[in-house]
Formats: sequence, structure tokens, C-alpha cells
Amino acid sequence: MSLVLGNGQHCPHHILSYQWRQPHPKPQPLSVRMESSTLTKQGQRFLTKLTTSSATADNLIRRFVQGSPKSVVLSTLFHLLSPSTSYPQLSSLALPLYSRIAQTPWFSWNPSTVADLAALLHELGHHQDSQALIFDAVSKLGSRNRDLALFYGKLMESHSKRSSQTGFDVAYCYLNKLLQTSSSAYVKRRVYEYMVSGLCAMDRPREAEDLVCDLKDKGGIQPSGFEFKSIMYGYGRLGLFQDLERVLDQMEKSGFVVDTVCYNMVLSTYGIHGEHVKMGSWLRNMRSSGVPFSVRTYNSVSNSCPTIMRMVKRLNDLPLSIEELNGELKGGEAVVVRELLGCCVILEEVMVWDSLEVKLDLHGCHLGSSYLIMLLWLEEMQRRLNDSSYGVPVEITVVCGSGKHSNVRGESPVKVLVQKMMVNMTSPLKVDRKNIGCFIAKGKAVKNWLGELKEARHH
Repeated sequence: MSLVLGNGQHCPHHILSYQWRQPHPKPQPLSVRMESSTLTKQGQRFLTKLTTSSATADNLIRRFVQGSPKSVVLSTLFHLLSPSTSYPQLSSLALPLYSRIAQTPWFSWNPSTVADLAALLHELGHHQDSQALIFDAVSKLGSRNRDLALFYGKLMESHSKRSSQTGFDVAYCYLNKLLQTSSSAYVKRRVYEYMVSGLCAMDRPREAEDLVCDLKDKGGIQPSGFEFKSIMYGYGRLGLFQDLERVLDQMEKSGFVVDTVCYNMVLSTYGIHGEHVKMGSWLRNMRSSGVPFSVRTYNSVSNSCPTIMRMVKRLNDLPLSIEELNGELKGGEAVVVRELLGCCVILEEVMVWDSLEVKLDLHGCHLGSSYLIMLLWLEEMQRRLNDSSYGVPVEITVVCGSGKHSNVRGESPVKVLVQKMMVNMTSPLKVDRKNIGCFIAKGKAVKNWLGELKEARHH
């Protein structure tokens, strides 16, 4: 398959009318871009106005870009470019918004953004605009193969997120050509990684495994742990668990350690298919092998438990102790939750304890894992505050975040969950006036409260 772009084709003026400010573009790290795609309240008002106002979209976009901070404008664009945007009916406005942004003094060209936009336009059927963007990007990057590899890799990733087979195959062909023609070992390795992970993202792990074997035999490129994990996870997502375990076995025989990240990937795939008994077995393997649970372990497992997810979303009759929760769970869910809550090692990752302050930080925790960790933390706090070797800290803080990374910035589901738990338990932990993303209380007040709570439960 091949596709030639731009032969005798002129890019539309609205795509080319920007200032070239980065001779060597450095796209934002993925974590930064993910944070930026969170929709601000100001961005939400703008998008809502686009659906209700009688003014033309062009005028609304112009006023929004001219009158809003750079961070708000970019986060709104990234939200429209996201496959999970909450305004899919406005996706077609991403191009005019981008074109208007390109005319601002602060604009700097970013190949990752262009790749996302090109993939969106392809999905919407605006193929000429999509191809023009790609052609223009390739022209600017010229013979800088490292940057071309990154752009094509991002383009392929963007198409895979939208399940666009044709767009993905075209980007894959570009990468394959780079793999065959580049003399740089670095470029070959990066292209190889993009191709393997891309095939797996498109649910084609068998092709990815064939590519790894072919390049190992003919090209002398040895697979790294990244390729093994990508293929393993690809098989797992499809429910091909025999293949998953086979690849995992090959990975170990090749000298790679099966660490927490790898276990979490396995747990996640079993969770997708509701295989709770197997998840319980893998959790036991983790503990017996001395591999620590992480926040992601809790996220992967709790997200696969429909009973827990139903509880934390409704917040009605939420069990407020581990004992109460265990009474509500049955079957495989009970097994995996029992394994998660069977030890409190996770608190070493999320809690800091000293004489002045105990701080529990729930950043990175999903709703289900926040709930489970809160139950575990309350039990551990009760134990430690009654142990003279620990003492009573001056202050106790629970950090939930203020919703900066939520779908709509400023609305934190984790904060709502914790507040509901604290109110139902008549806790002294209240929202901190100085930081609305935290709950705070005096150590002595928390100790007394937990003591009374324990006494009440015994009666």
C-alpha cells in the first residue's frame, strides 16, 4: 500500500497561515498533553455557547482566542481533538479553531497536535484537509528522520485511537519506509517501537509478534521489554490468555524482570474480561514474589469490579469499613478485593507520616481505588494512633485534588467521594479553606473520632 501526498497539490491557505517558530520541534510530553486536554470551565462555556448562540462560529472562535489565556485556548483545542471529547458534535470546529490559534503571536507549531488534527479530519471524511496537514508537516520536517519518525508514530497512534484502519495503514507504511531506508540505529529502534505498539493498539498482536521475529532474524534488532509487554498486553486485551502467558514466559527467558508494571498490565487485561479468579491468582503471585502493589494495581483491579464501581458512583449506602464491604461482595470480586486489602503496603506509596503531619495523597487514584485505599488508611490510622511508638501527629491531611485533571477542571469526583464518606462517618476531617483539594483536621481530633467509631461498631 502506498499513498503519495502533495504532488501538484496546494495546501489551503487556512492551514499554512501560521508562523514557523520551532526549527527543531519538541512535542510536549504525553503527560503534559493529557493534562492540557482537561476542559476548563471557561472552555466549557465557550463550547456550550457554540451550540446555543446565534452568532457565527467564526466570530465566536475569534473572540474566544483573542480574549482567553493561552492555556485555556489550547486545552479547549486538545479537548476537541480527543476521541473522548464531551462535545463530539463540535469536532469539525477543531480545524477553524486551530487555524485561528495559528495566527496568534504565541503560536508554535507542534507535530503531535497536527497528527491529532489530521486523524480527526480523516475520521470526519475531510480527507483533503487531512492530507494537506500531513504534507505540510512532512515538508517542514524535511530530512530530519528522528522528527519524521516521531510525527508518523504520533499520526499512527492518533489513527489507532480512532480505530481508523485506512489512516493507520498509511502511517504504518510511512514508518516502514523509514525503517528500511534510515541508516540511524536510533531511528530504526524508535520506528520499530512505534510499529509494534501500533499494531497491538489496533488489536493485531500476531502481526506485531511476526514483525519482532522478522526484524530479529533479518535485521538484527533484538526485542526489548517494551515490545514484549506491548504484544503481551495486545493478546490479553483480546482475551487470548494462552498467548499472553506464552509471551510472558519468553520475556522472562530473555532476561527481563516481571515487575509491577508488567503485573498491572496482566491484571488489566484479565479485568477487561471479568476474569476475577485469575486476577486473584495473579495478585497472590505478586505478593508471594515480593512485587509491590501500586496505585495502578488498585486502579486496574477496582475498575474491573462492577459492584464497587456502582457503589462509588451512586454513593448511596456506601460501606464505611473493610468488614462491611466484605459482607457486600461475592464471588470473584470478593476474592480480588480481599487480596488488595490483605496488606497495607500501598500506604507506603501514598502516605507520608511524621510527627508534624500525616498526609494521604490520592493523586492518580481512580474512584474505586480511592475508596479502597481510604478504607485501608482509616484502619491503619486507627491502629497507629493507638500505638505509642507512632505518637499522634499535629495535623492530618487527605489530598484529593481540586479537579485539575478531571474531565471538567474544578470538578473532582474523588473529592466528592471522600467528602461523602467523611460526612457519613461524622469525621473531623473538613475541606481546607486554604486548599479546597484537601481535607484537614488535628491529629488528636482524628484519634478521638476513630476511637469513638471503633467503640460504636463494637456495640
